[in-house]
Amino acid sequence: MPLTDLELSNLEKKANELRKLCVDTVVWAGSGHIGGALSAMDIFTILYYKYLNIDPTNPDWEDRDRFILSKGHVGVGFAPVLADKGYIDKDLLKEYNHTGSILGMHLDGNKVSGVDASTGSLGHGLSIAIGMALAAKINNKNYTTFCLLGDGECDEGSVWEAAMSVAHFKITNLITIVDRNRCMIDGPTEDVMSLEPFVQKWEAFGFIVKEVNGHSFKELSEAIDYALSEDKAPVVIVANTIKGCGVDFMENDYKWHYGGLNSEKILQSKESLEKYYIKRVKGVS
Repeated sequence: MPLTDLELSNLEKKANELRKLCVDTVVWAGSGHIGGALSAMDIFTILYYKYLNIDPTNPDWEDRDRFILSKGHVGVGFAPVLADKGYIDKDLLKEYNHTGSILGMHLDGNKVSGVDASTGSLGHGLSIAIGMALAAKINNKNYTTFCLLGDGECDEGSVWEAAMSVAHFKITNLITIVDRNRCMIDGPTEDVMSLEPFVQKWEAFGFIVKEVNGHSFKELSEAIDYALSEDKAPVVIVANTIKGCGVDFMENDYKWHYGGLNSEKILQSKESLEKYYIKRVKGVS
């Protein structure tokens, strides 16, 4: 169902709040994977505030939708979402990645409420998601599993082994999303290990591909609605995004894959995010 004007306004406001909270979390932590967290924030926002059938008061509810953050290093963006939804206390964000904190760089599913799978080495999330989606079929459950990958992560052969399995077993209760920000830790993805033709690769593996602007809630919503209704073949949403989205000095700069913020950069980040929010709201009104 198309987004209403009210839904769109609320999503824009929430994404802005979460981007700022992500910046705060990076400051409290001393550093973090901020570039990819900001590129994925609109995806987090639309999933957690529009689509996921979840209950933070009952995080182990067996009929809940599952979300696997395969690009798990951006936990510094995911943890603020979990805190805002009520899975964890917001004060815990001030201890992010500190010694003894339950919030490590990669969020641990055994320690952090709302995390359906622990992550570490990249390339494993889609395989985990396959297991959860197949379990739903075996147990006659109606929940949907969502898996968010990074594009640099798609250098891993395990991603494509998993993709082959998704198509072979026609796992249509699994929605795959790729955060295509075109940057990874060592440089642009196409310089480090070219992924193009990226869309055609997924098509060759048996997927229906929906390529969208990953910062457009309207386009993301249309793609997710399509994926939820498709029962003949699996769907992957290739979300074209901007590394460091919303912070002008970070945008499209792979050097902000990971970093810290001094007092000057904190102020610049917050000012830039507010300008970005105003620009977005004007663009959708």
